[in-house]
Amino acid sequence: MKKTLLAAASFLALTAAAQAEDVKMGIILGFTGPIESLTPDMAAGAEMAIAEVNESGNFLDGMTIEPVRADSTCVDAAAASAAAERLITSDNVVSIMGADCSGVTTAVANNVAIPNGVVMISPSATSPALTDIEDNGLFFRTAPSDARQGEVLAEVVMDAGVNSIAITYTNNDYGKGLADSFQSAFEGMGGEVTISAAHEDGRGDYSAEVGALASAGGDALAVLGYVDQGGRGIMEGAIDTGAFDTFYLGDGMIGDSLLDLPGLGDMTVVGTAPGAEGDFVDTFNQMFSEQVGDGSGPYRGESYDAAALMIMAMQKAGAADRGAIADNIMDLANAPGEEIGPGELGKALEMIANGEDIDYVGATNVEFTEVGEAAGTYRVLEVADGEWNTMEVK
Repeated sequence: MKKTLLAAASFLALTAAAQAEDVKMGIILGFTGPIESLTPDMAAGAEMAIAEVNESGNFLDGMTIEPVRADSTCVDAAAASAAAERLITSDNVVSIMGADCSGVTTAVANNVAIPNGVVMISPSATSPALTDIEDNGLFFRTAPSDARQGEVLAEVVMDAGVNSIAITYTNNDYGKGLADSFQSAFEGMGGEVTISAAHEDGRGDYSAEVGALASAGGDALAVLGYVDQGGRGIMEGAIDTGAFDTFYLGDGMIGDSLLDLPGLGDMTVVGTAPGAEGDFVDTFNQMFSEQVGDGSGPYRGESYDAAALMIMAMQKAGAADRGAIADNIMDLANAPGEEIGPGELGKALEMIANGEDIDYVGATNVEFTEVGEAAGTYRVLEVADGEWNTMEVK
């Protein structure tokens, strides 16, 4: 019901200013595919920022923003590129919030967005390879690189007294990048990786993969896959056969849809996902709960921040112009300036219009590195009493 109310509020905010010119922003996420249970809340996070700005009336002398959704599928690069092409050429979006999974994000950036001079801010593409993408200054991400996540997850595993571990990863840029980062960090700390094996998504039976992992052995299994696809299938097979009873998960596995997996409550399940703490984070979570509903999945705040940054960049440029957005994002995301959090976008737009400096901290404590990606902190989560619970923030 709350999601319906948010959509209605967004529509009313747009139609109330019907005489103002609409600016279209693309939102491309995997609404179908292996993370489809996560993306509705991610899109809602971005649309919260848009609705907040429209309600303020402070964007470019009363112009309004219209979100336009497209499906990246998370895994089909051709489909994602075609969807992004439609956003840019048919819908005439000025910028893109997304994409989500690393492979399709790379494809959209290289094949569509960069050649057309369109800024992308991904809330969730984490492959280390994206740090060095030839982007002409047009690609940013509010999620940190998996080079950092691999180190954090390795620390968590080692601190738990696990000395040997098997790794399974989804066979794409995201899975391979995270697996390599985790293995390097874990072995550097003195741990043993018994096997590191890719799995394909979309299979109905993962008994062969589980058998190979079980034969290699280890104190635990690291599952670096997707919550609605192969990663879930691997865990289901491992639990059914008793191959492993301790699991460590990457961010692509952190979602409420995993919680109904039979036997999960008897296992030790710990994972990592980008996440921050502090007053601004608490404010965003309260806003999300009131406007959308309760959600514990990752990247909701990162999506809000990605949309907010592109909106503020247009405000600073003084025009809803594709070419001017990229030039202003780094100045807005980092100090100096007055700190701006969630729920303060109208205030930020007014300050920018008056020539005042802001430091956008947002829902996730935004701070960009020199290449335009989040420096990043991570939540360490565990499954307990049928819920994801945050153990600490690293």
